[in-house]
Order: sequence, then C-alpha cells, then structure tokens
Amino acid sequence: MRTPLLGPVIGLLALVVGVGLGLWLDPTVPPWVQPYLPIAVVAALDAVFGGVHAMLDGRFDAKVFVVSFVSNVLVAALIVLLGDALGVGAQLSTAVVVVLGIRIFSNAAAIRRHLFKA
Repeated sequence: MRTPLLGPVIGLLALVVGVGLGLWLDPTVPPWVQPYLPIAVVAALDAVFGGVHAMLDGRFDAKVFVVSFVSNVLVAALIVLLGDALGVGAQLSTAVVVVLGIRIFSNAAAIRRHLFKA
C-alpha cells in the first residue's frame, strides 16, 4: 500500500540533500554559463509552480512535469543564446524573466486561492 505523503517526503528529502551537497561542495559556475543560470532558475521555478498548481487541481502528471521542466529551461536558455548572438541578450533575458514571472505569479495566485480559499 502506497502512502499519499511518500512522494512529497521523498521530494523534500531530495531537496535537503541537494542543498546540503551544494553548500558542502561549494561549486563554481563557469563564466560561459553565468548569463544563462538566472534564466534557467526562473524557468525551472515556473515549471515547479505549475506542477504544484496542477497537483492541487488534481491533474498532475509526472511525465508532463518533467517534459515541462526540461523544455522550459532549454527554451529560455536558447532565447538568451539567440539574444546574445543578435547583440540584444539583455533585452531578451528581461523579456523571458517578465513572461515567466507573470506565469509564476499567476500559478502562485491559483495556489493561494486553492489553499486559503481567498
């Protein structure tokens, strides 16, 4: 019999282990990756908030979440790469952050409404 809390507990444990390893190993980011890292983090956060929203609505699918997570990060990085190639990297980075930020806040509002009925 599978307990309903097993998935979130494993996810939380993985998060704690990952943060602990990051603090202990103190990795450095190569200079060529630095322009893409903030955009990748925002894209990943968009997928996470979308996944939580889908879970609360009862329509979460792990396969859809993984594909969304990876594709969000890749598309956002490719847009920034294209912007760098065209010489407008900062403008396209801002555009990506604005669009993904709107989606994150929209999902956060839906999560808030679901949890607090407000």
